[in-house]
Amino acid sequence: MADLKEVIPTIDLQEIPDKMLNQKIREASERWGCFKVINHGVSMSLMAEMKKTVTDLHELPNEVKMRNTDVILNSGYKPIIELNPLYESFGLYDIASPKAVNTFCDQIEASSDQREILVKYGKAMDGLAKDLVRRLGESYELEKTDFCKGWPIQSRISKYHFKPETIGRSGLIVHTDPGFLTILQGDEDCGGLEALDTCSGTYFPINTLPNTLTVNLGDMARIWSNGRLCNVKHRVQCKKAARRITISSFLLTPTDLDVEPPSEFVDAQHPRLYKPISDGELRKIRMSHSMHDGESLKYITI
Repeated sequence: MADLKEVIPTIDLQEIPDKMLNQKIREASERWGCFKVINHGVSMSLMAEMKKTVTDLHELPNEVKMRNTDVILNSGYKPIIELNPLYESFGLYDIASPKAVNTFCDQIEASSDQREILVKYGKAMDGLAKDLVRRLGESYELEKTDFCKGWPIQSRISKYHFKPETIGRSGLIVHTDPGFLTILQGDEDCGGLEALDTCSGTYFPINTLPNTLTVNLGDMARIWSNGRLCNVKHRVQCKKAARRITISSFLLTPTDLDVEPPSEFVDAQHPRLYKPISDGELRKIRMSHSMHDGESLKYITI
């Protein structure tokens, strides 16, 4: 069987005019639920420094890693477990907040240089994520396009332990992200990320190229858009024996803020699909029912 080809678009964020760029982001978000971006404003040097920082932090002793505790539900350190035996990750809630970064770094005794890189990276991801959401709002001609102002951005910095005997196995189970939007800095040396094409029911690869970031939409984006945006299902497959380092930045809605569609998304042809719900309540549903791939939305479907 021939290797599947990547099908999602790569979008140049310095493309002009803005209206055409915004439309491309909208079309990719509706059709695929994901796309890649170049000329995104995050320097290659910062991306390289962040990858080295993440790699070094994963060399810490397990007892130190375990000090990275939850701020919100399921947001702290995730050790290797039976469900995900090839994967571990740190969680940093609100990476755009220097105070939150310092708390995280105090827990695991990170160096001053590592703190500085985390703060710079968090600021860059926060700016990029909110710019993308603003562009989505503009593409729908919403009256209010700065609705995500003040939303937190969570970082999950991950390491995959791929070995010769694990090739062909799942590195991370099929899931949707619970938040609104995710920006992923993948590993250029070890791929494996795949996303579901809802039209064909098949998975396609998402390849990591230099100075390229992957963007995907989560459950909250689907709720907010009244079903217009695709909360893409994705997974990680072990393709080769290698260490895999990734950095995911999740733009979240506030844990106690109920999300519902703007009035522009609801009319006689498009009745309301979901009950209003907060990020915190949606996470509780996902956790209590062990649901990972968007099935939790059936509990709030009208």
